[in-house]
Amino acid sequence: MVGFLRSISVVEWGGIAILLLAFGVQVFHYVRYMSVVPRNIRRGTQAKTNSNGDVQGVSVIICARDEAENLKAYLPSVLEQDYPLFEVIVVNDGSVDDTDLVLEQYAAMYGNLRTTFVPQGAHVLSSKKLGLSLGIKAAHYDYLLFTDADCRPASPRWLATMVEAFGAQTDFVLGLGVYYEQNTWLNRLIGYETLFNGLQYLGMAAVGKPYMGVGRNLAYRKRFFFESGGFAGMLGLKAGDDDLFVNKYATGWNTQIVAVSDALTWSVPKKDWHSYIAQKGRHLSVSTHYSGRSKRRLLVEPFARLMFYVSVLLLLCVGNFWLKGIAVFLFIVRWLMQVLVINKAACVLGLRRYGLNVVAFDVILPLLNLYMLFKADKYGRRW
Repeated sequence: MVGFLRSISVVEWGGIAILLLAFGVQVFHYVRYMSVVPRNIRRGTQAKTNSNGDVQGVSVIICARDEAENLKAYLPSVLEQDYPLFEVIVVNDGSVDDTDLVLEQYAAMYGNLRTTFVPQGAHVLSSKKLGLSLGIKAAHYDYLLFTDADCRPASPRWLATMVEAFGAQTDFVLGLGVYYEQNTWLNRLIGYETLFNGLQYLGMAAVGKPYMGVGRNLAYRKRFFFESGGFAGMLGLKAGDDDLFVNKYATGWNTQIVAVSDALTWSVPKKDWHSYIAQKGRHLSVSTHYSGRSKRRLLVEPFARLMFYVSVLLLLCVGNFWLKGIAVFLFIVRWLMQVLVINKAACVLGLRRYGLNVVAFDVILPLLNLYMLFKADKYGRRW
């Protein structure tokens, strides 16, 4: 044994040390954060009531720009939610298609639909933030639930399930928005990325470290929005009405998560690489404005992932037989851990399962994100 240890070179010692450290960080991340969702299943939802036993009303707010076709397809599933007291406010954000006509038709059919609009000629970088602010101001109720015009709630219990998570001290409820599944490589990549990111931000929020939410499925209080100053300080950014707002104001004590299939929202995914890259660029341009603490936390896992792959390749190239065996063994163990955690959550949420393609996505996505971060300013301006 002594002779074996002495035969290991300095480079090999360095490789195995980095491998073990990176592997430990990855295990901690998956156990601590990524595996939280399957343990947070909510069952038996009921209408939210106040201290007097009266049902708490809910305002669902949707900002729509040129979304006539999506509103035709998906708005009824929001208007027909199984909840006794709610309104749906659709903000027409300068649409030039038939959005107004569609809203007029649905307003005649549904008494709980209200509409407003962003004034023509409003000179703001983010008209969506202005539109949401107008919708929030018009809301009758304190509980606000947000989604997009191209989203369909997974069930008639979406609204009730999300709102049921509010407690006396809760200002934010974070949900998960996923994309319709198609049999293409890009769609599988988008699905995996969405699930991975969702498990991460929901898991971190569940242990008291919230850093983002998605506007496709997000709830907070009207009172809190105005008391905190709303989108003040974010108006110079085109995006950020969801994740940046959560990053700035959500805390471990005022945030709850909902992770159950009934409370998902399903959205239409991007179908080509150009649209997908544009969407990623817009989102990542906002992430550069996250708090320093959030940035540091979010860098740990991808850096450990990079070091893990580098050390595995290093040991496979220069390590002796036993060190190569250790590298392969830990690679397989990590992959099995990923598949188990990802697919267990996918099973709970009713989503697509993943196998060997996890390795490809695991390598491609951090490299793509790194490239996009270097281009963040460009994408923030362009889109």
